[in-house]
Formats: sequence, C-alpha cells, structure tokens
Amino acid sequence: MNQQRMKGPDANDVAEWRFSGSKDRQTTYANWDLAPGPGIDGVLVKQITNVLTDDGTLTEIYRQDWKLDNLPVEQVFQKIISPGGISAWHAHRKATDRLFCGYGRIKVVLYDARRQSPTVGQLSVHRLALERPALLVVPPGVWHGVQAVSDTPAIVVNAVDIAYSYEDPDHWRLPSDAAEIPFRFTHRN
Repeated sequence: MNQQRMKGPDANDVAEWRFSGSKDRQTTYANWDLAPGPGIDGVLVKQITNVLTDDGTLTEIYRQDWKLDNLPVEQVFQKIISPGGISAWHAHRKATDRLFCGYGRIKVVLYDARRQSPTVGQLSVHRLALERPALLVVPPGVWHGVQAVSDTPAIVVNAVDIAYSYEDPDHWRLPSDAAEIPFRFTHRN
C-alpha cells in the first residue's frame, strides 16, 4: 500500500505564508519555570509547588526564608471574587501586597505609576491559579487590578507588610476603566 506522508511547509514555503495577529511570546521554559515577561521594577513572583499528601495537598503560601523581601507580615486576609468579578484599581503609598490565589484562577494586572521607577508606565499581566501556585509581591506605588477568570469564585490571599489602618487607610482607588491606566479588563478571559 502506498502511503503519502503529509508534511508541513518547509522553510522556503514559510516566506509565502501570510501572517496576521501576533506571535506568542515564550511564557515557560522546558523545566516549567516561568519565563520572565515584561517586568515591573520591584515586582517578584515565586513559583510554589503543591505537596501531595495522603489526604490532599499542602501549599506553602509565604516563607521569610524565600528572601523575596525583608518586610514583616502584619496582616493576612482573603478576598473572594465572584466569577468574572473585577477588583480594580488599587495602590498603596507604603504597604507591600503579597498576593496568592488559594482557589480558582485570577488575572492580576500591574501598572507602574512610580515616577522614579525605571519601569514607570509599564504594564504586566500575571495569572495565578490553584493548579499553578505562585506568590506575587507588589510594591507600593504599583497599581493592581484582579479579575476572577474561572467559572468558580476565586480566593485571593494577601499577606501585607503593613496592616490596614481603619483610621487612615493606605489604600488608593481608581475605577476599573480609569483613563490613567492603559488597560481594559474584558469579560472573563
């Protein structure tokens, strides 16, 4: 039986292709470490491994010996975001956020508004999820917005270095469609 082998285009044929859209950038290395994307100065991401146990999984959320920063942990809280819900935009003058997705999937968009920063005006997008745990450290002066992109509610845990002050909140807000930030959240992507 004669079989013809189907081949993809060779290098000469590629020049004839008409491309539209944009080519994906590398997001992961072969060892499954995340490739760095467009970064914002002072923003750190620590990939975390789930530990399988006889009764489920254990996930460390934060350890001082990871040496991501040398700041204290003064408060830990969780925020539950409904599917498709958007919590944006937030920034702090003094506090550092450490964000972790404990359940569901979230997209965290960062915008560097610090005038003296080498990455002023830079946007970066991070996806955090139950399946691929990570801790995202967001320094003061970086606007951040969070959107639940799973079909379930998402739980965001934040271990801040300065506890929320009820009398004088270090919490600044802009609406999710603020003209000052060149990003628009879309419905559940």
